Amino acid sequence: MTNDPRELIDSSPMSKWQLSAIVLCVLLVSLDGFDVLSISFAAPGIAREWGIDRAGLGIVLSMELIGMGVGAFILGHLADRFGRRPTILFSLAVMSSGMYLASIASSVVMLSTIRLVTGLGIGGILASVNAMAAEFSNRRCRNLSVSLMAAGYPLGVIIGGSIASLLLASFDWRAVFLFGAILTLVFLPLAWLLMPESISYLMHKRPAGALQRINRCLKRMGHAAIESLPPEPAEQPHTSMTRLFRPDLMRITLLLSVAYFTHIMTFYYLIKWIPKLVVDMGFSPALSGSVLVWANVGGVSGAVLLGLLSRRYPVRSLVIGSLVCAAMMVAVFGTGQSTLTQLSLVAAVAGFFTNAAIVGMYALFAQAFPTEVRAGGTGFVIGAGRGGAVLGPVIAGFLFESGQGGLLMVSMLMAVGSLIAAVALFVLPQREVAESPAGVVSEA
Repeated sequence: MTNDPRELIDSSPMSKWQLSAIVLCVLLVSLDGFDVLSISFAAPGIAREWGIDRAGLGIVLSMELIGMGVGAFILGHLADRFGRRPTILFSLAVMSSGMYLASIASSVVMLSTIRLVTGLGIGGILASVNAMAAEFSNRRCRNLSVSLMAAGYPLGVIIGGSIASLLLASFDWRAVFLFGAILTLVFLPLAWLLMPESISYLMHKRPAGALQRINRCLKRMGHAAIESLPPEPAEQPHTSMTRLFRPDLMRITLLLSVAYFTHIMTFYYLIKWIPKLVVDMGFSPALSGSVLVWANVGGVSGAVLLGLLSRRYPVRSLVIGSLVCAAMMVAVFGTGQSTLTQLSLVAAVAGFFTNAAIVGMYALFAQAFPTEVRAGGTGFVIGAGRGGAVLGPVIAGFLFESGQGGLLMVSMLMAVGSLIAAVALFVLPQREVAESPAGVVSEA
């Protein structure tokens, strides 16, 4: 028997309590998904009421993505220093406040500023929950758990988007943000009551009362309590961000950042512009929201399938294949479709591959970064990648506005991002960074 709870969790079947923790992680990311895409559902109404052209709208659509990048970078690092749980609670408070303030915004500048701040909380959730999902899972289910967690993002868009479409049929765009504010506020007490601190984090930081907190978690998992914590390693691993650029992690950090940056640029071109493009094709704003919902139905399906396949096949290979198919489908979307059914089908298949690649990358983040920098490493890659998320809608907006490229040309150009990501992951070192029982980083 071992007194290291991490070994016990890794080698034991998943308990109902662990599964419930993963479900909560999925729900929190679902909330993130709706809060991010709420601006897309509201975009046609905002553009019509305030007279914003496509270039200006592209900037508004990108503001929370800038905040997400900063939030993932800063709050992800703080989650490694002060805990995943307090970071999640703080992020939820920021998100709820931001969504409410967006519902009463009276100008483009005010709305853009509010969305920027809201993005800070969204980014903090993504970095912290990714680490939580990995650290609450056993070794066999870790990739699947992280993939399901990431699948919550499009799931939130599907459920929230369906409700948003109903709201837009009776109210203006402000109702979408008000609904998001109320929903986010509901999750704050749920996370307070049901989300414990990660055992891996407690083992690494060993704050006061760590043994008691760990034993409470072990009891909920159905395991016997441990009498004492195992000895700390002679050399404590570095927790600063500079750890990501030491020789053993630098190449991994840079390649994952490039891959995420370029693919997320393609992904957000598709997701952010679907409602406006569908309206420009002559369909109503409510129907444009339904096409975005179908894109995310495909996204959930791709995420779940990739998670299941990851139990038998290497995640990296699955992600590379998804990226190539994603580039092809974004180009197909650019050919234009004449009916709403055709638009929905193409959007669903494109969403399938683009989102499968994203959730696979989250699984790679969880593999690549050890506990002491897992949230920070994930946050750094997400933060760097959000530059691509910002550029995607903005570049597309200026391409459309310049008149130098129609839908097909813009879509083909934006699809290149996924191909670059595939190349970056192809040259990614074929190894996983794992942790020994003592917490020392080793290569598997």
